[in-house]
Amino acid sequence: MNRFSLILCAIGVITATQSCKMKNTESVVGGDAAAKVYVAPGKYDEFYNFVSGGFSGQVSVYGLPSGRLLKVIPVFSVNPENGYGYSEESKAMLTTSAGFVPWDDEHHLELSQTNGEQDGRWIFANANNTPRVARIDLSTFRTAEILEMPNSGGNHSSPFITENTEYVVAGTRFSVPLGNQDVPINSFKENFKSVASFISVDKTSGNMNIAFQIALPAMNLDLSHAGKGPSHDWFFFSTYNTEQANTLLEVNASQKDKDFIVAVNWKKAEEYAKAGKGVKMKTQYVHNVWNEETQSATSKTESEVLVLDPAELKDVIYMIPCPKSPHGCDVDPTGEYIVGSGKLAALIPVFSFTKMTQAIANKSFEGEYHGIPVLKYESVLHGEVQKPGLGPLHTEFDGKGNAYTSFFLSSEVVKWSIKDLKVLDRVPTYYSVGHLCIPGGDTKKPWGKYVIAYNKITKDRYLPTGPELAQAAQLYDISGDKMQLLLDFPTIGEPHYAQACPASLIKDKSLKIYDINKNHNPYVSMGEKATKVVRSGDRVDVYMTAIRSHLTPDNIEGVFVGDEVYFHVTNLEQDWDVPHGFAIKHNPNAELLMMPGETVTLKFVPDKQGIYPFYCTDFCSALHQEMQGYLRVSPRGANVPLKYGTGNTEPANTTAAK
Repeated sequence: MNRFSLILCAIGVITATQSCKMKNTESVVGGDAAAKVYVAPGKYDEFYNFVSGGFSGQVSVYGLPSGRLLKVIPVFSVNPENGYGYSEESKAMLTTSAGFVPWDDEHHLELSQTNGEQDGRWIFANANNTPRVARIDLSTFRTAEILEMPNSGGNHSSPFITENTEYVVAGTRFSVPLGNQDVPINSFKENFKSVASFISVDKTSGNMNIAFQIALPAMNLDLSHAGKGPSHDWFFFSTYNTEQANTLLEVNASQKDKDFIVAVNWKKAEEYAKAGKGVKMKTQYVHNVWNEETQSATSKTESEVLVLDPAELKDVIYMIPCPKSPHGCDVDPTGEYIVGSGKLAALIPVFSFTKMTQAIANKSFEGEYHGIPVLKYESVLHGEVQKPGLGPLHTEFDGKGNAYTSFFLSSEVVKWSIKDLKVLDRVPTYYSVGHLCIPGGDTKKPWGKYVIAYNKITKDRYLPTGPELAQAAQLYDISGDKMQLLLDFPTIGEPHYAQACPASLIKDKSLKIYDINKNHNPYVSMGEKATKVVRSGDRVDVYMTAIRSHLTPDNIEGVFVGDEVYFHVTNLEQDWDVPHGFAIKHNPNAELLMMPGETVTLKFVPDKQGIYPFYCTDFCSALHQEMQGYLRVSPRGANVPLKYGTGNTEPANTTAAK
């Protein structure tokens, strides 16, 4: 297939009767590819690969080089597999200023860093729809915190971090009026703002707080990365729609030959924020935190945020012209070079941090954009990669002086030299690659063994599954001069950005059980003798335990139609990988999944009389099927005493559960 046909295929011009299949694909895969990705039974993968879930709102974890799916981490969307967002303990994690929001569009991930290198402590995730940032604890692979972003109309340009995880930075995609003002949409230029939020991260606990926001002119912030080494104090955003259009953006936001990369001196901004130079704005946003001791989440509504105005603070922000409609914004491992990827450009501009600081010192400006100085393109430019491909999007680095850029339209990954800007190699990706990932490829220390391409379209790569096919990742070996395709593997959701790190950074710190002696959930049952059923008005609390292979109590009577029944189930196991599940017939939300030593609560409101079986949903032993019980629900007002037990159902006021 020639390049012109490939472009037409990528943008949907070729009809369904014509094939978009690339020819001679077999020759791309080397004969030793299978051996390079084979991980023998009982052996571990070399890398963890964390992949954003797109419209699933989750994060998926794969092993590399095998491509095996290891886990799906629920973050912004409810998950019936383990009750996240359904259990009483976890519901607060999905609370927002708009109420309970049980889904989101999760695009980007960022592993925590120390001294510009991955440290394996946390991974941060963004929510694009209802603007939020999450922190996932990599000792438990659980979402530990979710912080809502006020003054944001779409939290796309996040959650990218500074090189000591001082800040998680979040830029808005959709400019909106600050403070939810009611203004005409066609007053976009006058009344709308794009906001960059700087979220401080506690070095010990990881807890997040919004330190300050910067209110930028109305435009679309797209992607971002922090500086490194000499550029440590700076943060860089790509932006498009500097035309400030508010309708038909595919035409009206593509008028200019150049948009901007926004260079933010976050150290200066931090100084101004601490000196009180900003304006404290009243607003509402929600901060949700998971407590490992109580094994439950709390939700707090915040009411104020500090906003800085760059038009007044002239030495904080500068605009770097960048062709055309830039999407990716990436910084090389040395911190010297900033790569812009104009998705409508036929070249890749590479900017020099040294030249940028010199241009600022020399006031080499070509004017201002809404009060913000605009640097001269030539004064900041290191050089341009000429004719690299079509539709450049994102760039990662191997730590050997090479860059790898994804090209959406020409469906390829292109390797080029940062020093002389020469194209060194290119490989097809089948089809329409978006983000790509090198383990550590956005840090000071890339691991440089693989590059993984995350593709929007798979066409003929997998067995057909109706109108929609699986999204995909493709693994390439980059250890030699030429890239070699090793593996295709499907992914959940729509994969966007991803992070990968050596398994050694995480696996030995992985939690195996929750120590039941440290379980401070208020509804914990510390052993079967502590189980009970308590009625308070129309509320019934069932304090239950699960252990191989029975539930205590396993027979409950004296519950009436319309009662609110809370099953507080404690998993008494203290062995690795022995979770128990809990579900009851006709429950309208989800099951529970309790890890060893954990207490989780399911709310159930029966609306009909009858016998309701409940049971363990997670295979736990040879007698898993026997791990069940019954709840008797009687008509309201029936003369049925409260009884419960395992092995008996004597009246509750005379016999405790055994």
